[in-house]
Amino acid sequence: MVRGGGGMRRLTLPLPGLSNRSGKAADARAERKRRARRKALLRFGARAGIPAAVIAAIVGSGVWAWQTGWLARQGQQFAHAAVGAAANAGLTLDQVIVTGRERTQPDSILAALGIRQGGPILGFDPAQAKRRLENLPWVKAATVERRLPGTVRIALTERTPLALWQLDGRLSVIDHEGHRIDRTAPEAHTNLPLVVGPGAPEHAEKLLALLASEPEMNARVQAAVRVRDRRWNIVLRNGVEVQLPAQTPARAWSRLAAVERKHGVLQRDVRMIDLRLPDRMVVRMSPGSKPMSEPPGMGEST
Repeated sequence: MVRGGGGMRRLTLPLPGLSNRSGKAADARAERKRRARRKALLRFGARAGIPAAVIAAIVGSGVWAWQTGWLARQGQQFAHAAVGAAANAGLTLDQVIVTGRERTQPDSILAALGIRQGGPILGFDPAQAKRRLENLPWVKAATVERRLPGTVRIALTERTPLALWQLDGRLSVIDHEGHRIDRTAPEAHTNLPLVVGPGAPEHAEKLLALLASEPEMNARVQAAVRVRDRRWNIVLRNGVEVQLPAQTPARAWSRLAAVERKHGVLQRDVRMIDLRLPDRMVVRMSPGSKPMSEPPGMGEST
């Protein structure tokens, strides 16, 4: 079930295991059973010599006894007995509510949690579940909480795809931090910009912001190639290669945009534009092309 609200998608996952019962009669029967189980738990605590206050903490909230490690310090056998008794008292897993999910598959979330409906909620480890969720390809961060008597709440922060990265002929999807998003089909993200070469992911976000500062030029970009992990060559859709400098690449890109607006240099039979020199722009023409007049600060080579 998906519910909208506050701009955040909320998903309630059906847990595998027992089927959900509905209706007032079923709810009434469930409540009578929970009351009977709580009484049974109190009798269990009395026989085991467990203070009633501790039993009340387990039944009423369960958080203090488990999260502080009190149960574990009493010994594994008692911990298992207490968790089982709490489950008999009605503290069992009933539903998982997830917010922040856009691309992560519900089945992947349930597999990472490793829980079933009707299992003891006090036996569920939120910290371990958090680690497993954050190993999923699209999950950047996860918050996992138990809400007694039977709900697990998960808030996901997912990765946002930034670009396609090509290395040795292989394409991958990367996010804004340069993290490769594994098990993601690149062909489903062909609208993303393309960066190429070693070191490209770590510098991609900054470069793409630089290119976007000149929208008309940015619309011409086909790919960006990282050179010796120092600088970029920009390949335009018409095949022209623009060599940006390692220092002040934004200034060079803006300079090219200004020259293009004024002189239409990219409308000529140009093969390469070298912007690595701070005081000039070197333009290499295609073989056999007609020489072009030189605007100020522009040199020509063939």
